[in-house]
Amino acid sequence: MKLTLRALGSVGILAVCLSAIVPAQGQTIPAEYAPIQIGKGLAKDFSNRSVQGKNVVIYPEICAWYGSLIYAREAHDKQLLEALQKRFEDLLAFNNQARVPNTRHVDFDVFGVVPLELYMQTGEKRYLEMGLRFADLQWESPQADGLSSETRYWIDDMYMLTILQLEAYRATKNPKYLLRGAKEMAAYIQKLQQPNGLFFHSPDAKYFWGRGNGWVAAGMTEMLTSLPKSNPNYPVILAGYKKMMSALLASQGKDGVWRQLLDKEESWAESSSSGMFTFAFAEGVRNGWLAKDLYSPAVYRAWTGVSGLVDQNSLVTSVCEGTNKEDSLTYYLLRKRRTGDLHGQAAVLWAATAMARLESSDKVVAAK
Repeated sequence: MKLTLRALGSVGILAVCLSAIVPAQGQTIPAEYAPIQIGKGLAKDFSNRSVQGKNVVIYPEICAWYGSLIYAREAHDKQLLEALQKRFEDLLAFNNQARVPNTRHVDFDVFGVVPLELYMQTGEKRYLEMGLRFADLQWESPQADGLSSETRYWIDDMYMLTILQLEAYRATKNPKYLLRGAKEMAAYIQKLQQPNGLFFHSPDAKYFWGRGNGWVAAGMTEMLTSLPKSNPNYPVILAGYKKMMSALLASQGKDGVWRQLLDKEESWAESSSSGMFTFAFAEGVRNGWLAKDLYSPAVYRAWTGVSGLVDQNSLVTSVCEGTNKEDSLTYYLLRKRRTGDLHGQAAVLWAATAMARLESSDKVVAAK
């Protein structure tokens, strides 16, 4: 298969060919779908985007920034890291930091992820101080049950609340951050996970929205990479993760990707959720949380499908627009599809990085 197939930008043509290019066990991904190459294009696109603007930076930009940074680390791309660091410095210098959040909200406080990741990759201590300020503000006035005051039981929060605390832990090794994030995640699992393994968008929006479930899958995956088995919430999180992965395996489309509404075959194929699920599957196989013989074919089918939703300009297509919660089936079915939206750029960057890790692993621990 030639690279020109992807350049056609035709999801329909690609879907017809998927079964012919999904690698069998022990084979490698075709060069035109190589995670390291697709990730490079996505990260370059992000690093070239201007920081100029009037709006405060919120989670889609932060998630794409984080995705670009973890890709740079995996690819050992010093030049990309320098470009991403310069972009951050430009942001801080621009208009007296007008785009740096100063409002307590889960969608804003996640900003701290970028300076924390930059600290871990560059050693610049001022990044650590900035990132920890956001992480601590998130728990400045906790609820009586010990959860963050930003808790609202939208499934998006299972990534937004926990990734910042995880990055604070990874940067400092201070267990308080890990305890916070794990407790928060366990509470969300116990309240929102349904018997089928999937998650409603919120208690009053009872729909299995694709990207919302993607935030859950990615958040649990990130948590399990850092959480020791001795943590009291580890069994709850691992069980919730495995139950969800089983449901996602059952709902994966023949084209390798997932729908805007996971249980509605008539809904359209959506890229940001599919990227997040690919990330969760790949890390699960690599870390031995998922059975290799069962999930490896699904991982490669997912990555091939997601790769086909990236156009020749390294822009992710079929990205669901920003979405509030709503008690309406029509609302979710009629969400607009975007190209190059950072929700999608971020998700596929995470997937590309996870797939590159999986491909480069010497071995995969057998699932227990």
